[in-house]
Amino acid sequence: MTPMIVAESLCKRVTSGNAPLDILRGVNLRVGRGESLSIVGASGSGKTTLLALLAGLDSPTSGRVLLDGRDLTQMDEEARAAARARKVGFVYQSFHLLPGFTALENVMLPAELAGHKDARERARQSLERVGLGARCSHYPHQLSGGEQQRVALARAWVTQPAVLFADEPTGSLDADTGARVIELLFALNQEHDTTLVLVTHDHQLAGRCHRRMHLADGQLSDATPQRARS
Repeated sequence: MTPMIVAESLCKRVTSGNAPLDILRGVNLRVGRGESLSIVGASGSGKTTLLALLAGLDSPTSGRVLLDGRDLTQMDEEARAAARARKVGFVYQSFHLLPGFTALENVMLPAELAGHKDARERARQSLERVGLGARCSHYPHQLSGGEQQRVALARAWVTQPAVLFADEPTGSLDADTGARVIELLFALNQEHDTTLVLVTHDHQLAGRCHRRMHLADGQLSDATPQRARS
């Protein structure tokens, strides 16, 4: 079976001052369909950069990324955007909701961009799924942090993507609210066989995934405890 995500010899170099800085150096990764994977590492280790490359939000300096068998690095930005619309959902730490849109309108947007005729109904169902059916007409400033993150999760899920990426999804939330968001993430992963890739500083959260990888010095290594592989 073709893996959902493949990264081969992935490198990302940027210029810092007058000197080149290698954020990622020869990263190799395979993630199966329906698998949950956590990526941990120190702040500044390149976790968010790696997630952006895997999701097709950025391009590597060298190497390639395959998403469901298609090479993102051979596509122009328009083609990558179309691939993301079909296959990818993304949850950010800082929510990234549009302040002038209601919760329903925020969630509708990816479905509309993906060409779904039933975008409004999909958005309503997605908000119901995260327990916010009664908040459809509320604007982000009228919602708590936890509610905003659940709207963001509903938005990421509205197209029922094959892959859900989450970048520190509980980083801005208190423990109880974060736990509820995490339960929703894993429920979507398990109920719909969605591939889940998340970046987190929370080792307890990371341990709930099928596999745990550690990013340091621009390189990725397996950090899954031996007992978890049996």
